[in-house]
Parts: sequence; structure tokens; C-alpha cells
Amino acid sequence: MRIWYDACTGKHVRYGAAVAKRLRKSGHEVIFTTREHPDTLGLARILGEKPKVVGKYQPSTLSSRLEESANRIIQFSKMFKDEPPDIAIAHQSVELCRTAFGLGVPIILTADTPHAKAVNKLTIPFAHTVVVSEALPKRFLKKYCPDKIIQFKGVDEVAWIKDLKLSRRSGFKKPLIVVREIESKAAYALEKSNHTLEIARKLEALGNVLVLKRYSDKKEFVDSVRVVANADLVVSAGGTIAREAALQGVPSIVTSKLGRTYVNTYLACKGFPLFMCDARNVLKLAKMHLGNKVDVKAKLAQFDNPVDFIEKAVVQIKSAPKT
Repeated sequence: MRIWYDACTGKHVRYGAAVAKRLRKSGHEVIFTTREHPDTLGLARILGEKPKVVGKYQPSTLSSRLEESANRIIQFSKMFKDEPPDIAIAHQSVELCRTAFGLGVPIILTADTPHAKAVNKLTIPFAHTVVVSEALPKRFLKKYCPDKIIQFKGVDEVAWIKDLKLSRRSGFKKPLIVVREIESKAAYALEKSNHTLEIARKLEALGNVLVLKRYSDKKEFVDSVRVVANADLVVSAGGTIAREAALQGVPSIVTSKLGRTYVNTYLACKGFPLFMCDARNVLKLAKMHLGNKVDVKAKLAQFDNPVDFIEKAVVQIKSAPKT
């Protein structure tokens, strides 16, 4: 089958690379697309992917977001006009969903951010199948009425962390504290305060602080998964990097209300070193957990790999009778 995966951010690229690797191994052709974005092209090169670049990230105004999204949809519709894919897969790519739906292509989606209401409205209703963590309440998905919901044990990041083999060496001074800037230009975070530099300054009293900025003028790409594997503490507004760290046993602190998500709470309850506080109390919590890495191999082994469920969904769609 011809399967299309569109990756809009760094997380999507990691997820897409894991999915593409599995599907290619099963004999499928994978059409991998992405857009110009600070986290996409550099990461794709590291992961050995050569995606087709369609459009770019233009978050400066609501109009620029709308126009660029529309441009991507038009480019995709032309790209697949004569030979549409058999299945489309994404972690809530708005443009993939609109294009695939318009062309009558079944869509498999992954999702983990109930607070991203705009994206949820523009993607989940189009999906044939939604593959999500058991951490998400079914009422969230039913609100958007997807045809089929498949839940797995674990979180999305297990897809690229579970079998990851990285060197535990780094060129950074110890102890290493990684601070990740909030995704300030995301639609769901536009009205939120950015306390990144304030938090980083507080943490300098405890060790070497590395700030991973979202939007930097520097061309060099930093592989965050490799960096956090060697960190003694990770601090973020709450999201992918927090879970990537916790799944590797590295203590991670989430400092915003946005980070108090179902998936973060789920990991914390499962015994992974993921902690939550407000920005004012980060130093106190950091002193408690700095360098206290946890052996989470047994816990991680109990989690499902969501790629298994995505592959099963592909097989089910393939074998379903045509209507």
C-alpha cells in the first residue's frame, strides 16, 4: 500500500520515522512529508529520513497561519491528484486531515493534547481510526466523534524511546540541567507566560544549565532525546521532552498548568520520575530530584508500543471491504 505520513513538528518527525520504519519493513511504500520548522529538517536528517518539504511554519499572525495551512492543502491536493495514497497517518496534521478527507483517503491519527482545542476540532472528526494512550479519557475523543478509537498502555513517546540505544556520554559539564522553552507560538499557548529564562537563572545555582530554545537563529540542530539521556534533570513547561526524559529514568519537572496533562499525570502515577509544580517552586523541587535517576526498564517494558497498534489499524483498513 501507499501510505502518507505528514510531520509538522519535531515530535511528529520522531513518531513518523518510527511508523515509517515499521511499515516499510512490512512492504508498504511510505510517502513522508514535512514543513519548514525549527525542529523538523535537522531531526529528519539525524533519523535518516528524507521527507518531501511542503510549506513552512508561519505563526506570526492568525492570517499567516491560515494562509500557510491553506497553501499546504493546495500543494498536497495537487501532489496526490492523480495518485492518492491508500491511507494517511499523522499526529494531528491539520493539512493532512483536510486533504485526505477531501480525496476520500482513510485517516489514522494519534493525539495526546486535549487542551489543543483548535487542532482537535480540525483533525479528529476526519479520522477513521484514532490511536491514543489509555491515559486519555474516552469522553475527550467521543466529543469529536471519530469512527474508531484504539487505546494502548503507555504514551506516544514509547514509540521511539522503548528500543532506543544511546551513549550515556556527553560533552557537557555535570550536573547537567536541561531547560526547554515553552512552545510560545502554539495556538494553545499564545496567552501563556514564558518563564524559561527566569527558571534557568534560578537553576544555575545547582549546576550547568542548557536552555533549549524553540526558535533560535542558530542553524545547528540539537537532538533533545540524546541530550536529556545524559542530563541530571530536565525542566520544561510540560510536553514531549518531559516524557522522553522520564521514560529514560531522568528526573523531569513540569512547571506550567499546560503541563498538567493526562499523559504526564499518567506517567507520574506509574512511577516514572516526572514531577509537577509552578515556576515559583521549581528550585525547591530541583534540589530534591537533581541527579536522582531511576531504573525504569521494567516499567517501560510493560508499556505497549503504539506503532504496533498503528500497523494493526493499517491492516484492518486494508482488509476492510470497499464501500
